[in-house]
Amino acid sequence: MRVARPLSAFLTLCALALCSCKGSSQANAPNPAPLTNITTAQGGIIEYGRVDGVTTLPAAMAKVLSQVHQACGEKPKVGQVFRVKGTNSSGVFFTVVDHAQANRPMAGMVIAALTGPNQLEVGLVSDSADHFSKTANPMLQQLLAAWHPGESQSPSGTPSGTMGGSGSASGAPPKSPVPLHTVTAPDNSASISVPDGWQLDPHSGRSAVIVRGPNGEQLGMGMSRPAVDPSNPFQVNSQRRHLQVIAPGSVVYAFRGDLTKEFTNVFQAWCRAGGEKPPKMQVDKILPMQAAKGNHCVHAMGQMDPDGKGMQAFDDMMCAMDPIPSFGGYSVLLDHALLPTAIADKEKDQMTAIIVTYKVNEEVVKRQIAQQVQQKQQSDQQIMNSAQQYIGQIHQIGAQATARMNATEAANDAQHAAWNQQENKISQNGQGFSNYLLDQSVVQNNNVGGTGAAGHATVWNSTANALVKANPNKYEIVNTPNYWQGVDY
Repeated sequence: MRVARPLSAFLTLCALALCSCKGSSQANAPNPAPLTNITTAQGGIIEYGRVDGVTTLPAAMAKVLSQVHQACGEKPKVGQVFRVKGTNSSGVFFTVVDHAQANRPMAGMVIAALTGPNQLEVGLVSDSADHFSKTANPMLQQLLAAWHPGESQSPSGTPSGTMGGSGSASGAPPKSPVPLHTVTAPDNSASISVPDGWQLDPHSGRSAVIVRGPNGEQLGMGMSRPAVDPSNPFQVNSQRRHLQVIAPGSVVYAFRGDLTKEFTNVFQAWCRAGGEKPPKMQVDKILPMQAAKGNHCVHAMGQMDPDGKGMQAFDDMMCAMDPIPSFGGYSVLLDHALLPTAIADKEKDQMTAIIVTYKVNEEVVKRQIAQQVQQKQQSDQQIMNSAQQYIGQIHQIGAQATARMNATEAANDAQHAAWNQQENKISQNGQGFSNYLLDQSVVQNNNVGGTGAAGHATVWNSTANALVKANPNKYEIVNTPNYWQGVDY
């Protein structure tokens, strides 16, 4: 299976939002013990620690958000509060404009955990909103590797959180229980470290890495697919004209902007785009994630049967954007992890350790993007040329049809004219024969009333001969072919 952006596949936190203002959780903070700050290479903020003076999870989150308000100069907008699976913790997404830093749009997530009687801790990740897809997941991984709320209460001595059973207070990534070695995509765009026995899928590339373990494990990081809404008028008209405007490997689905309802359909369309049979799926839990305007992201967990051999545990994060109205194109991003249910819990820590080693070669990806843009422009031009050629064919067909119609009309007109001419001659000859029998002739007056105009009159032959004899310049006898229709016959 081909998969999408680097989002943690097994974070049971529904997390992926971004952001807060720098130092927000410490600004004007009355806490006796300041929050611990974790240095991050991504450029965002990671903080965690105890919050004093509060006794409930909502109060702890509200206290941190009030500090965000003070630091940014604006009250943050919050989303729906969610429970963190398997823990006595809650979280909330927020967005805010940081007026202290050139009005930067920010987004973020606060997690609050009850660690003892009237004792609460919080964790926070933050960054600029436009860095969301690149920095949120690594920061969450660092946070969960370092922050173990309520760890002292766990009977086994391990953290009560769902991820990060290992790691240090410095925020170092969790260590794998077995040695790892690095594998790199064939185009050198991305890499990841895996245990011995794991294989790199040769289809990896363009920032995507797909690996498979010896026990049926599957993990894909960093893949995206183009997508098309087939109900878009442009797509409907193109199909009607037999124009191929959908790129091979595209997700074909009429996405309407709610992945919490459409995740299964989009995922199955993703499989069809890769030439795979859509699996039977059972979604146990799906949570919306904070995303930029026009984008929709969810964290989905459940079971699926990818090969007809039985259900397996999946943990996916998917994003899709609103289709572009003019032609219905959009993108789908997916991180996909699949484990046989018998080993899902056992290999959780190892999977986390593998995920955090995923790296993208930015220089290679930039070159690939530039190449894709160029290819897209060429493809668009080809589509335009095909459309123009088709339009030209339509015009040619229309011109030919018009010519045929004109020729038919001309033939009809000629036929009608010949018929009319024949009928006219019959009428003329008939009138001439009648005049002969009646001893009459048609006489033309070449100067009616002295005006110079000509006129015809039918008179007795004797009268006609007398007029012509008296004034041959003014009067003349008209032959039958020169009879005037409507006057002489």
